[in-house]
Amino acid sequence: MSDQATRKDKGLGHYIGLGIGGALLLVVIALALILIVVPKIAGATPLTVLTASMVPRYPPGTLIFVLPVKTDDIRIGDVVTYQIQSGNPAVISHRVIAINNQANGKRTFILRGDNNSSPDPAAVIPAQVRGRLWYSVPLMGWVNSAVNGSKRTWIVDVLAGLLFAYAAYMVISGIYSAARKRHPKRLVPQ
Repeated sequence: MSDQATRKDKGLGHYIGLGIGGALLLVVIALALILIVVPKIAGATPLTVLTASMVPRYPPGTLIFVLPVKTDDIRIGDVVTYQIQSGNPAVISHRVIAINNQANGKRTFILRGDNNSSPDPAAVIPAQVRGRLWYSVPLMGWVNSAVNGSKRTWIVDVLAGLLFAYAAYMVISGIYSAARKRHPKRLVPQ
């Protein structure tokens, strides 16, 4: 068969499939850039919002990216991630509602969740601050939580297996297609 006949055999469904496949590829590339590459280059930390304290802007399941910040650069209205207790890895991300500059030069921050009626119980000292909210992606926090920890090992194994299976399929179908073009009579049942 000629190339022109092969092109005529491909119907509208083929081209719709190519368009959908291309669009999905672009979405995956964009998500990889937004969720992995850019934050890694910038030194941001991805965190999942687990509570409703920052609703409606950051509901549970939102993936937030936190960049390290000099505490002198923090302003009222910034969303800051801080350690609940200095030295303890557990963190909270709330909005700065007041900044106290004491006579001795020490600075503390009063924070409150957007959905909370009262401020956090204790003022936050600079040593507790882990960073300032850079940007967020709704719902991706659930995905981040699902692929972290002990689940990560089997998810990586499954994805690697699927990629190898797809690669094997592509190689075998390519070999079969090339063989059909070289010897069309041998491979077509009579």
